[in-house]
Amino acid sequence: MEWKRYTSALLGFPIVLIILLIRNKYVVDIAFTIIAILTMHEYTNAIKNKCNPVRWIGYLSCISIALIHILPQQCLCTLAILAIPFILLILFLQVIITNMKTNFKDIVYTFFGIGYIIFPIMCIALINGLNNGNILIWYAIIAAWGTDIFAYFTGKAIGRHKFSKVSPKKSIEGCIGGIIGAVTIILIYTYIANKFWRMEISYYIIALIGIILSIIGQIGDFAASSIKRYVEIKDFSNMIPGHGGMLDRIDSLIFLAPFAYALLMWI
Repeated sequence: MEWKRYTSALLGFPIVLIILLIRNKYVVDIAFTIIAILTMHEYTNAIKNKCNPVRWIGYLSCISIALIHILPQQCLCTLAILAIPFILLILFLQVIITNMKTNFKDIVYTFFGIGYIIFPIMCIALINGLNNGNILIWYAIIAAWGTDIFAYFTGKAIGRHKFSKVSPKKSIEGCIGGIIGAVTIILIYTYIANKFWRMEISYYIIALIGIILSIIGQIGDFAASSIKRYVEIKDFSNMIPGHGGMLDRIDSLIFLAPFAYALLMWI
């Protein structure tokens, strides 16, 4: 099982790198849209034993990610304001039209999935669309995956004190090691960005941002674990050998993405 985990990571990272090295933000937005659809599919499959999710609304909502850099900025602001009430309107129309074959619980689970998956992935695309976004987006990725990697190895080496019953394998030592490891990589990356790409990023500010994002990312990991425990599954799918599904791989990234977007706007 370990070799599958390492092989998937080694194969997956170059794919992510290639996608983000493409300077065309429209192509990257399409890639994020595909990721959102795959993730939404895993989520709706996971909750189907608890409710009857309105899948078509979830999938249709994913397409909005591909449009964020196509629509004029003023339209985006209006759509952002109307997004939540509009989705709720469509969901309740589904209840009415189906004569309550789709019920309140169905639309609540569906609405949560849209908020949990689509809006955060949209924030990742928005980071990529910022000035120097192709550089800044790696802070979110390093904060999420750097934390995961260092938490895993630290916990495996010296983890003694369990953190929560939500995810029994995670330890306090692993969580602390994840933060330290992620911030270390972030500082090294910042040195490279400042020296070679002429960025002027404060090491103190980015270290603080790294700590905040690492902690939020770990909460996101626990959040995904709590969902899996509730629906009684081990992984959201077996798409990525050794890692589970797409949602298993990006659970911490999507949780920290909105905060990363807000914080990186400062830089």
